[in-house]
Amino acid sequence: MGSICTGTGGYDDIQAGASVTVTDANGTTIALGSLLLGETSELIFRCVFPIRVLDVPMGKGFYGIEVAHRGKVQIAEADLAAGVHLTLG
Repeated sequence: MGSICTGTGGYDDIQAGASVTVTDANGTTIALGSLLLGETSELIFRCVFPIRVLDVPMGKGFYGIEVAHRGKVQIAEADLAAGVHLTLG
């Protein structure tokens, strides 16, 4: 990884501390978290933010993940083991 970075322009809400909301298949909020400090990635030429969400209950089947106000991304529980990778722009 490289230097510390944040979103800019239309992405200036994407920065350390931005909210991460996890919902179940019914849209009920089941966990909250945030983005951690962003770092530039020389491999993909982007700002990469780890996501920290604790105590997500398993067994829900499908999960919605939303960063800031950017809209939910649906992820199957079976795919969570591989890690969650979301992109903007």
